[in-house]
Amino acid sequence: MLIVMAALTISIQDVIFKLFSSNLTLWQIFALRGLLAIPLLLTASWMSGAHRGILRAAFGKWPLLRALFITTTFLAFYAAIPFLSLSTVGAANYIAPIFVTLLSAYVIKEAVGPLGWVGVLLGFVGVVVLLQPGTDAFSPWALLPIIGAAFYALAHITTRTRCQGVPPASLSLSQNTVMLLAGIGVSLLLLYLEPQGEMILAYSYIFGHWSAVSPIDWVVLLLLAGFAAVIGMMLAGAYQAAPPSTVATFEYSYLVFVAVWDILFFGIIPTFSSITGMVLVVAAGLLVLRR
Repeated sequence: MLIVMAALTISIQDVIFKLFSSNLTLWQIFALRGLLAIPLLLTASWMSGAHRGILRAAFGKWPLLRALFITTTFLAFYAAIPFLSLSTVGAANYIAPIFVTLLSAYVIKEAVGPLGWVGVLLGFVGVVVLLQPGTDAFSPWALLPIIGAAFYALAHITTRTRCQGVPPASLSLSQNTVMLLAGIGVSLLLLYLEPQGEMILAYSYIFGHWSAVSPIDWVVLLLLAGFAAVIGMMLAGAYQAAPPSTVATFEYSYLVFVAVWDILFFGIIPTFSSITGMVLVVAAGLLVLRR
């Protein structure tokens, strides 16, 4: 129940990001959302009595490294959202279990087995079918969620090997702090570099400057901040309550939710090739998780 609710909340958050991307830059959203999310998270931790030691645990070396990996994941994911359907971005991002399998084999030296390698091959085929490289249907933006999936796998391995005893509230705090700093840091870098001309016009969501924040914008940012705090705790709670293979299986419900939102909000009906690619990616993920 936790992971399905988390997947539903993430899908709603992604719809808001896609609808909201024409108002503010990605970095402005990350920075302002972080400024709102951190006080919300600290207040919730204090009210639940989970605030003791939260700062010390949150800003340790491994939680911060995990947060950096997850921040890179989200930046790659949300940078692609204005240019692709939610279904395509989501399916490409869910290749993460394949990367987890490869990292398990070569980084932490876990046995993969024949079923795991079949899953890796099937996942590769699914991504090729989904993204259609070499054809007119291919978009270079589709590579971003795959890069994000690789960093999500690194975060998963770091959590599993180095952050098992860290409270969920601390992991959520370190994650939101790093995302806040990333938003501020890249905004300052763009202010220094001053990109001009067609780049800003074509990709203002990524290279544009901060704009005025209206009252409605603040309401949406507050909603996103609440989502960020809740999602972090729901994901951590789900993975602590049940085996990762069980939880991750239900995490694929996200793809069902975003397919529905694509049709309802954006009028995008999945093509046969995108559905086939998504099915192959999900099948590959289930294979490597079940092994």
